[in-house]
Amino acid sequence: MAILTLRGATKRYGAVTAVDHVSFEARPGRILGMLGPNGAGKTSAIRMIADITAPDEGEVLLDGHPVGPWSQKVMGYLPEERGLYRKLKVGEQLLFLAALKGIPRAKAKEKVHYWAQRFGLEQWLVRKTQELSKGMQQKVQFIAAVLPEPRFLILDEPFSGLDPINSELLREIIFELKSAGRTILFASHRMEQVEQLCDDICLIARGKVLIHGGLREVKRSYGRNTLFLDFEGDGAFLAPFLRAGRIEVKSRDARGAELRLLDTRVPRAILDAMISQQVNFYRYELAEPSLTEIFISEVGES
Repeated sequence: MAILTLRGATKRYGAVTAVDHVSFEARPGRILGMLGPNGAGKTSAIRMIADITAPDEGEVLLDGHPVGPWSQKVMGYLPEERGLYRKLKVGEQLLFLAALKGIPRAKAKEKVHYWAQRFGLEQWLVRKTQELSKGMQQKVQFIAAVLPEPRFLILDEPFSGLDPINSELLREIIFELKSAGRTILFASHRMEQVEQLCDDICLIARGKVLIHGGLREVKRSYGRNTLFLDFEGDGAFLAPFLRAGRIEVKSRDARGAELRLLDTRVPRAILDAMISQQVNFYRYELAEPSLTEIFISEVGES
């Protein structure tokens, strides 16, 4: 049974339909990546899930029941925009937010101390939020989201403002939460992060769901239409294939190229060309398209 279910969920703001009869689900113990261009309706959908706004049509269910004030108490939410009290001390703020979730003060202190240690924030607990950098504030908001140990967790652009070291730490913690049985909704514009973290994806554009399913199954459905090459030289052997419209060059650098294949017979022909022209090559990999390519293709068509 899905933990989160949207059935025909619709949200309008005046004449604008931000979310248009959207249906998808998040399964237990998995990470669902929510993708979409700016203005796609992701934020409006998340606000309905978090019961900040109500759907005009359809339903949003958590554990089979319509979301409401009850679900806010058992759900963790890290919003994309900052939602902290700037002049309140970090430790006091976290204890206050824990109290709103019904966590006893003594237990909340233990949890705040644990997470502050994990993120290296111990010395900042007595400082005002406005004294923290953007990345530190992001860590504080993440701690606030996980303090109640929610079964369902919404992370909207959680890596915003984090440097590579803290990004890796957060990635490790997200996997820990998943291993502990948490279900996570992960909204991001970063395709590589979604590919690294998510089990399932939901791609939304213009308020409608374009793709929903397991990440591996979605990528497999597009076939192996990408060829990665690492080679020496100027790549002149590719010119005839380009002129014939049999390939597109997706990227090119000093070491090689990433090609999109427009002809199913072209992989072998390219290999034969490199061998016959005695091109020194170190990588020849036929692969499924990246999530970035799928995103551009689907959103462009919509």
